[in-house]
Order: sequence, then structure tokens, then C-alpha cells
Amino acid sequence: MRAVGLVKCHIAVSLDGYAAGPNQRLEVPLGDGGEGLHEWAFAARSWQEQHGRSGGEENSDSEVVEEMTADLGAVVMGRGMFGGGPGPWAEDPPWTGWWGDDPPFHVPVFVLTHHPRERLEMEGGTSFIFVTDGVESAIAQAKEAAGDKHVNVGGGANTIQQVLKAGLLDQLMINLVPRLLGGGERLLDGLGPGDANLELAGVVDSPTVTHLTYRVLR
Repeated sequence: MRAVGLVKCHIAVSLDGYAAGPNQRLEVPLGDGGEGLHEWAFAARSWQEQHGRSGGEENSDSEVVEEMTADLGAVVMGRGMFGGGPGPWAEDPPWTGWWGDDPPFHVPVFVLTHHPRERLEMEGGTSFIFVTDGVESAIAQAKEAAGDKHVNVGGGANTIQQVLKAGLLDQLMINLVPRLLGGGERLLDGLGPGDANLELAGVVDSPTVTHLTYRVLR
């Protein structure tokens, strides 16, 4: 039987529910305090390896980061996560993302946007495809590109909300960080009981973060 990949989401969230802090801007894309939500991942050995570096800690957080990218076939993200500011795309210089010439994805990445743009090929097997006809189209294209592998839905929170509301997500991992941001972009804003039926599938503790995995029930 042909294996079927899952549509997954892994997102770090503060204890008061924010996936990004207040005052998001080009210089501080995750908002004030938002980058601190990811310190546990930056310190992990597997994260360092995925970014071509050595060192890092070998612990349960490192195992979670490794699992996040295992059997990854495609990524879906919002315009905010890809960056470049709102509105039409700048041409001089063209925005190519936050990650340099060799982004860490190494798979096709489908970017939700209202502004058309030609496919962008990067080093290391990453390509950015800009989708202007909605989240359903982005997920469908990502699943086609991924084949038997998984699709990972990246940020921001609004993109994850759209995927949940559309009933297209299979698994949600919330990496709950014991920090308070006090404002910013809430992960589950605007969602109600009819938008997602979640069942706890696993808990992984570490000294710095609690990883909660939920199945999304149909």
C-alpha cells in the first residue's frame, strides 16, 4: 500500500499563547522577545547540524528538532515568515528570505501571498513557489510535491489558523516555552470549537520547554 505523508505543524508558543511578540518588523521579524521562544532549538545539536554547524546539546530538544524535519517533503509558510515586508515584492534588491543563499529546508517551499512572483531557486535543493490562490491550493501543491513524505506548515500564526480552519492539518506540535510575551500574535486567535478537534498524542519534557503533540481529529 502506498504510504501517505502527514500535514504537520511545529510551532513555539509562549506560556500566554503568543507565537510572536509585539512590534514585528523587518529588523525584528518575531517581534520583541519573540526570538527567545526558539532558544531551545538554537541550542540543539540537530539544529546546528541542519544549519551546517557543529556543536550543540544532545538532549530531548535535539530529538524533537530532528523529528520535526524527518521525512520532510515540502513546506508551506506565510508571507510574514518568508519576509520582505508587506505589499508588492521589491525588485532591487530582490528579497530571497531570511536564510541566505542556502536555506535549511532543502525541499519545495510554498509561500502564501497576495502578490505574484516567479519561482525562486536556491542552493541546496530549496525552491520557493509563491501561491496566490489560497491555503487549500498551497497545501494541495505541497502534498503533490512531497509525495509519500510529510508537509510541514510553518508560521506565522495566521497561516496555521487558516490550515486548521480548512481542516487540512493532521498533527500539531506546540513547543510550550515558559516565557510571557504580553502581546503579539496569538497562535489560536479567532478559532473556536468547530475549527479543530484535538487529541493529545504525546508529551516530551525538557528543562526549557514542553513539547505537546496533538492529533487533529476529523
